[in-house]
Amino acid sequence: MKKFLTFLAAGVLVIIALASLGNLIALAIGVALAYWSIKSFLKSHSLLGKFSWGIVGLIGLSIVFGNFPAIIGIVAIALLYYGYRQWKNERGDKDADKAYKSFENFEEQWDSIMKQQ
Repeated sequence: MKKFLTFLAAGVLVIIALASLGNLIALAIGVALAYWSIKSFLKSHSLLGKFSWGIVGLIGLSIVFGNFPAIIGIVAIALLYYGYRQWKNERGDKDADKAYKSFENFEEQWDSIMKQQ
């Protein structure tokens, strides 16, 4: 039952991440536009240049605030990543236990061979 609920939660998180993919792309474009405008604003020396880059920066910020629901998609992707990492560690621990037990078995066999000689 626990595995079923885990896979169900993962499926819901994948659907949420895919549904917010458009918002994520627009958020990235808005952040890039705002960053570019800030860099250009600081390099500009004229008043008209600073004013125009300020307007471009405000447009970038409005794009960022308009796509704020993309934060839900980022959280869903982060939860999927941490869940996958946890699942991978649980599977890896079982393999490590098998390897450790086989090593103990090897030592026992080696000791029995050495006693026979």
